[in-house]
This record gives sequence, C-alpha cells and structure tokens, in this order.
Amino acid sequence: MLFDTTQLALERAIEGAGKRHEALAANLANANTPGYQRVDVDFHGALSSAVGRCEESREALSSLSFSPARDASAGAVRADGSTVDVDAESAKLAANALEHQAAVQVAHARIGILKAAMGTGA
Repeated sequence: MLFDTTQLALERAIEGAGKRHEALAANLANANTPGYQRVDVDFHGALSSAVGRCEESREALSSLSFSPARDASAGAVRADGSTVDVDAESAKLAANALEHQAAVQVAHARIGILKAAMGTGA
C-alpha cells in the first residue's frame, strides 16, 4: 500500500476538523435562536480510539465517520435556553482552523517526500 496508517490518520483528522468546523459554524449561526442546543464533533476521541486498535487501526480508520452530536455538557448560557456562548465558540472555531491547517501541511509534506523518493518532483 502506498499510504501508511499515519497518512490515513492525517486524512481522517482533516476530514474530522472539517466536520467540526461545520458544526461550530452552525452553532455561531444559531447563537440567537431560542432553545438552540450547541453541537460538536469529537473527532479527536474517534481518531484516538481508531489508532489505539493497533492491528485493526487501518480498517478502523478507513471506516471512521464523523457527525455532529448535541453537547450534553453545555448548560444554558442565555435566558432563552440557547447553549451557545459566542466568545467560546469563536475561540473553538479558531483553534480548530489551526488544527486543520496543521494537519493539511503535514499531509502535504509527507506526500512531497513520497514524490521526491519516487523522483516525480516535489
């Protein structure tokens, strides 16, 4: 196989960060919606669990999918029952964007190394 488990994990991290970005953006978009319950995507936990299964990690990573789930730990922030704290959500969105960017850069660097090793250029 051309790509190893690390490259597959990077691809899934990029996908998970993308799904989390969508969820956090939806939270911000609905911050003023009465009764809106914030959602999040725990791709860190899913990735960690998949990679932790040493012998099955490739299969576990291949079948990994991410979807938003209601954040049960978020209590009511506003009187109307919304659980979105705009400042906290904005900070999470910025941190997630940095994680996504870092994973993309590492994946590109690894692909560049493979291309150089194959003599196809960087």
